Amino acid sequence: MDSAQAQVLLLAAGRGERMRPLTDHTPKPLLSVQGKPLLQWHLEAVQRAGMRKVLINTAWLEEQFAQTPGALFDAPPLPPVAIGYSREGLDFGAALETAGGIVRALPLLEPVFWVAAGDVYAPEFAFSPHDFARFAASPALAHIWLVANPPHNPGGDFGLSDTGYARNLPPHDSAPRYTFSTIALYKQAFFADCGIPPGNPAGIKAPLAPLLRRGMDNGAVNATLYAGTWVDVGTPARLAELNSGDSPL
Repeated sequence: MDSAQAQVLLLAAGRGERMRPLTDHTPKPLLSVQGKPLLQWHLEAVQRAGMRKVLINTAWLEEQFAQTPGALFDAPPLPPVAIGYSREGLDFGAALETAGGIVRALPLLEPVFWVAAGDVYAPEFAFSPHDFARFAASPALAHIWLVANPPHNPGGDFGLSDTGYARNLPPHDSAPRYTFSTIALYKQAFFADCGIPPGNPAGIKAPLAPLLRRGMDNGAVNATLYAGTWVDVGTPARLAELNSGDSPL
């Protein structure tokens, strides 16, 4: 990957404990879903959106990413996508959790960038240039995509206001909650006050949810409800359902 910054970060560093024993030998984002590595579904969507540089963070079995998907992702007739890596395993011995990994990658990312977890299956999601431009021109610091609550997360994560703001609902609030899809747009300024300097030189592990909740409390996080296919491929049973052609769990 050349010195130009990437416009999208795909998260692929986790151990995939719930997916064992499948992930004992294969990183979860490289497991086959509908005949392709799970991560490839995102790469094809990125390619269709016209983005040509992708960053992938890795840790568990990260050497496997050197062959799949490799330094380039090429699915003609569209131009290939150049792939760079933020190697948390090589640098720190383990994954840095979501926020820690994103902050580690910040110097390699554009001022506005997409993030998506490499272990979610959302084949219809479009990394829309229109959504990107609208967010970049807005005062918001983050824009997240929410989905209907799957069976494994019936209580949801966040609320959604009538005006499109994501809401950090208190426990007693009966307003509807939705599940965070992991797909989001961020500005680097969103991470400015997280307590970790850009590049995360100390390798600090940090979750993302507290930052999102703080941003919601400050009115800095917008949201969209996504109605397309979305599956958190988090267990062997869900993977088997997807590959059987039946409705996912």
